[in-house]
Amino acid sequence: MTPGIYAHSVPDRDESDWETLSEHLTKVALRAGTLATVFGGKDVAEAMGALHDVGKLIREFQTYIRGQGVSVDHSTAGAVIARERYGAVLGQIMAFGIAGHHAGLANGRMAGGGISSLKERLEGRFPLPLSPDLDVAPKTVTLTMPVASKSSEPSFTLSFLTRMLFSCLVDADRLETERFYARFDAEAQGKTAARGCPLTVRDLRDRLDTHLLQFKDAEGPVNALRAEVLAAVRAKAEETPGLFSLTVPTGGGKTLASLAFALDHAVRHGLRRVIYVIPFTSIVEQTADVFREALGSDDAVLEHHSGFDFGPPPNKARRKTAESDDEAPDGARKLRLASENWDRPVVVTTSVQFFESLFSNRTSPCRKLHAIAGSVVILDEAQTLPLKYLRPCLETLRELARGYRTSVVLCTATQPAVTVEAGFAGGLDKVRELAPDPQNLYRRLKRVTVERVAEPLDDDTLAERLLDETQVLCIVNNRRHARDLLRKITAKKGARHLSTCLCAAHRRAELASIRRRLFHKQPVRLISTSLVEAGVDFSFPTVYRAMAGLDSIAQAAGRCNRNGDMPELGRVFVFSSPEGENNKPPPELSQFAEVAASVLRTHDDPLALDTLRAYFQRLYWQRGPEELDAALVGDGPDPIRGILKALSLYQRDCEYPFADIAKAFRIIESPLVPVIVPYRPADDPDVVKRLLRDLEHVPAEKTGGIARALQPYLVQIPRSARNALLAAKSAEYIRGDELGDQFVSLVNGDLYHPDVGLDWEDPTFRKIEGGII
Repeated sequence: MTPGIYAHSVPDRDESDWETLSEHLTKVALRAGTLATVFGGKDVAEAMGALHDVGKLIREFQTYIRGQGVSVDHSTAGAVIARERYGAVLGQIMAFGIAGHHAGLANGRMAGGGISSLKERLEGRFPLPLSPDLDVAPKTVTLTMPVASKSSEPSFTLSFLTRMLFSCLVDADRLETERFYARFDAEAQGKTAARGCPLTVRDLRDRLDTHLLQFKDAEGPVNALRAEVLAAVRAKAEETPGLFSLTVPTGGGKTLASLAFALDHAVRHGLRRVIYVIPFTSIVEQTADVFREALGSDDAVLEHHSGFDFGPPPNKARRKTAESDDEAPDGARKLRLASENWDRPVVVTTSVQFFESLFSNRTSPCRKLHAIAGSVVILDEAQTLPLKYLRPCLETLRELARGYRTSVVLCTATQPAVTVEAGFAGGLDKVRELAPDPQNLYRRLKRVTVERVAEPLDDDTLAERLLDETQVLCIVNNRRHARDLLRKITAKKGARHLSTCLCAAHRRAELASIRRRLFHKQPVRLISTSLVEAGVDFSFPTVYRAMAGLDSIAQAAGRCNRNGDMPELGRVFVFSSPEGENNKPPPELSQFAEVAASVLRTHDDPLALDTLRAYFQRLYWQRGPEELDAALVGDGPDPIRGILKALSLYQRDCEYPFADIAKAFRIIESPLVPVIVPYRPADDPDVVKRLLRDLEHVPAEKTGGIARALQPYLVQIPRSARNALLAAKSAEYIRGDELGDQFVSLVNGDLYHPDVGLDWEDPTFRKIEGGII
């Protein structure tokens, strides 16, 4: 063993307690290889692990971890060795991951994203003369997965493999570093952090079987149809892994049916977890709750969205450079336990989290990617994939099924609009349908009539129509319109409101209250945004829906006479509003509403299959490929239009522009940021106050648990709105010097209303009684 050469130091401990570089390289290599075994990348990932930190051999780094000098680049040396030892393709792929295991995946040729290009780093550094006990990487490596031979997009396949190997290396490095430092953590008492879950997918399948027994004798035609769907779907779990669709009308029980298929399929084929991808953050919490109840376990279900960034807080004490990292004498304090590697048998996440992670170049979101391999991915409401990124998203799903032992289920209430079988050229092919005769299901599940209101309804007229109903749901296209409409009916009993301006705990309480009132036949006039259209299980006799995409109208209809147990068919009215700033749909939804309106001029029933086919033909199929891969990649005067094109242009030398692609792939153009609101739940009114008090005192590296506990009390708002609240001193940073902008708390409680939640339009608003002395 080379004496005195260390990977990690421990403050106030003798060097005999430090971790040698040889030990760290060996352990990371073994763990990375294990993580990559599921997709045939074991040898390559092991070699990457064996080389990733060889740059720590240099004198400057050894001085640094002893508390002197500054951080130095120790990642490039291993990348240079990999490139020279393993060749122009495989060596280049490995070099990307090794060079980026702290700073992130770089562009291959030109700097971008604040990171030097891989080309620049490889040309500026030279391999180290390694001693035999540190050169643990093999001379040759073998990749046992099919790389490009069967791929329609070889550049995409190789770049995707780069991300997956990078993920294995990053996670292995973080886990092994965590394991080492846990020995010196007094609170951990020498034990490694509790990760994973003792329950397997087989255990969860058995628990779900027990849960489903309670529905065995449920009466009524809709319940009988749900049981039929469930049985048919589960019978197909034996099919070989690959691409599937589950086309069941809203109310047909597809959520639990898809979970049952996924668990059965995972048990049958040795897959590791179920990843449920949902288009809306607001639905993640309630879907996770449904799964926790069905599986009888809180620990088995990981709920992961962007409420907080659980990465390490910024360290303002030392200069950050493009190649800087979190290796330091106090490295243990920079490790956070969080949901970074999806180490649970069931993960419920958002489309934004899922796809943006798959196109990211940063270590934190990429760390979990290897967990997708060998899993079942259920893509709920598959038709909501963003048009601008549709082709890259479909290529991702195709690649997961082709090379990573992943089964993908396109779960939809309308039709599998993104498949070749449905008529979409360039869509996914060989997609097997799980539902029994979808067209027949639509006929049998007809529970509503849909009528388009001929003339636009202004808010006064719409309010009158709502007040004429005892129980009615009205869904509009933005939060401001929902709030304005609520004010016009609020004097009547049963006026209710739902939007993402309410924190999750508040929404949960409102949903429970609405369900009770519906059950007891009490007045309920609910004004809501589209968040109720997926996963919210309640049933109104009458629904009004502002003009939107036909898939949204179908979802709205699913909240009407949901169980088919009303004496007459439910009534759904599709209406438009006069032009006005307060009632316009968001820009990203306007194109869907416009296409739907044009289709309905020649089709009477918005839910008929021929109407839906015409809608998707106009929305997806008649657009050129450039409209379905429209991101601009690169910051120069001539950016490349399209992610697939950018990858293809750099295929020759595998110099993929990872940093530029990560910047270009943004499903949400203006990301929202969280504000902690002072909601007071009935069962624990002081919970937020208590958590904020705890947050003031815990060490920075221990805030992860509190951050997760605060998630139900967050409202996501535009960054500009949060800045305005901060400027007006209506909100404040919590320990901003240490934690950056991770925690922002609303201190002006008058801005959080019991009916409409957070109203940030006037950040200086105070109730008049609050100003009286």
